[in-house]
Amino acid sequence: MNKRAIIQQALEKQTAGMGLKKRARPFETVIGAVLWMCGALSILTTIGIVVVLGKEAMLFFTPPAWLDTNRTLVDELDAAATSFEISSSGGGNLEAGKLIKVPNEVMKITAVDGGVLTVERGYSGTLAESHNKDAEVFIGDDISLVEFFTSTKWFPQLGEFGILPLLNATLMTTAIAMLVALPLGLSAAVYLSEYAAPRARAVLKPILEILAGVPTVVYGYFALTFMTPLLRSLFGEQVQVYNTASAGLVMGIMIIPYVSSVSEDALNAVPRALREASYGLGATRFETATRVVVPAALSGVIAAFILGISRAIGETMIVALAAGAGPNFTFNFFEPAETMTGHIVRISGGDLSYNSIDYNSLFAIGLTLFFMTLALNLISRQVTKRFREVYQ
Repeated sequence: MNKRAIIQQALEKQTAGMGLKKRARPFETVIGAVLWMCGALSILTTIGIVVVLGKEAMLFFTPPAWLDTNRTLVDELDAAATSFEISSSGGGNLEAGKLIKVPNEVMKITAVDGGVLTVERGYSGTLAESHNKDAEVFIGDDISLVEFFTSTKWFPQLGEFGILPLLNATLMTTAIAMLVALPLGLSAAVYLSEYAAPRARAVLKPILEILAGVPTVVYGYFALTFMTPLLRSLFGEQVQVYNTASAGLVMGIMIIPYVSSVSEDALNAVPRALREASYGLGATRFETATRVVVPAALSGVIAAFILGISRAIGETMIVALAAGAGPNFTFNFFEPAETMTGHIVRISGGDLSYNSIDYNSLFAIGLTLFFMTLALNLISRQVTKRFREVYQ
């Protein structure tokens, strides 16, 4: 018998003596099931958010969108009447061919004579019915995606559906925040990773991360009561009380811990051997950090930057308190301008009726925000995949 056969026989005897059999592990099975359920729940939650946003947003884009004309019936309207008078005060472009709703019955205007409308009753499948005096009159309007993304006026009640003022203010505050958070956050990450002693790092890192735990409403009042007066003292009265500059600067301060923490994790993942090789070639600590460590951790650093941008776009309370209320298409950082999230907060705080134009517009804005953050996440994944360095 050769040596290989002897070893094989010994192993078989040892294995048979140990009695290696598959053992039941109910606890591991339960843990696996719980983890699977958590993952499935997160996916279902995301799908639910998309479905709700999409369903409600389609009410905004599906014609007609009902705008309040601020006009009412002068007298009680009988179910058989085809002509009636409405109040003279109010708005709405009432002309032949337009659809109106009073209050649930849809009618088509066939003629307009001053404040007297001649209509076709029970239009679009609705039933002709009697209406009380002073019933509100709504007019139908169509909303196109081209107008939604290109118009510079956002007043849904007046038939202006351009989201550019809100989008522009959002991008302005985000750009200012990133100009603050990206250099300061990356610098803090490089210091904690490459320069700080273990004792100093143990003290400074928790202090830095305290910024992430401060309520955003506190940051909002900080921007309003400290940053705005500071800017006014530096640049004069051209800085208005509500402005995008102070909101963006304070938002950048808030985002520093997010950028710093993710960037530091990426820097610490770079093997020590690369640093030692750089030092061995005569590079200084600064040269090693900027020319070796940061490029090697570039995928993680870029992911931190994109995460910070997503956080800035979705911020609500700071811009709601400090940036201003009311859409304003401007590129002046010292003027007030309402962001998308700030507009949602302001409008949703009022008394909105379901399926009104303002109510439906909130979901259209929310869906736009969702796709913006989704696009950033997809870009982050592709950038991370493109620049990722794998070390053995």
